Amino acid sequence: MSGDLLDNKGRGDAGWEWPAIHPEGRKYGVVVAGLSLLTAFLAWETIAWPLAFLSIGVLAFFRDPERVVLQDDSAIVSPADGTVSLIRMVEPPLDMQGADPDGTPGLPAQPLTRVSIFMSVFDVHINRTPIAGMIARLVYVPGKFINADLDKASEENERQHFLVRRPDGVTVGFTQIAGLVARRIVPFVKQGDTLAAGQRVGLIRFGSRVDIYLPAGTEPQVIMGQKVVAGETVLARIGQAPELEGVAQ
Repeated sequence: MSGDLLDNKGRGDAGWEWPAIHPEGRKYGVVVAGLSLLTAFLAWETIAWPLAFLSIGVLAFFRDPERVVLQDDSAIVSPADGTVSLIRMVEPPLDMQGADPDGTPGLPAQPLTRVSIFMSVFDVHINRTPIAGMIARLVYVPGKFINADLDKASEENERQHFLVRRPDGVTVGFTQIAGLVARRIVPFVKQGDTLAAGQRVGLIRFGSRVDIYLPAGTEPQVIMGQKVVAGETVLARIGQAPELEGVAQ
């Protein structure tokens, strides 16, 4: 289905497919499966069976399903699978502010709406760009590994900042944040790359969070506690600020 055009009039072929396993995870799955076979050969069944189930879990963690990305310039799509855990008005990180050496501006030094998406170990951990554009800035920051569900994780944990700029100057910033179990942020792209909306940009291993900073005058079209899907869920529309309410049921 990759690359196929689909629409709301029924064009295109769609159906369920087994998700691919990202190469980054295959080596871990093979190692754990090998240990399972070794312990089974040694008749250590009490260890072999848990390792066998663990190898399946590891492969499932690194699954990389196809996504159908809405082709709409006004849409900002979710960069991550997970649950909307925080929505705050905050200043962007200093690494996202200020001008580049060539004078290209970063995000403004003023409060913007930040939407935080928490990814549990059961969510897909491949992250995607929320808009089409060029990676104008990519900054890796080493840090701690506190619970990614906490607000202070945005400033203290290992993280990687992205600024994606469209040709018309609209810029969206987002940050991959390692969590309590996560120990590695793996990038797939580099500064200067030009990306399509929803294109894969990297992954975080074993539970984490992604923060996205919406442009001024733009408010989220998702609510606290909502489940979102990377590349598919529309988080916001540029320049729109609807007020939404939801009920958990």
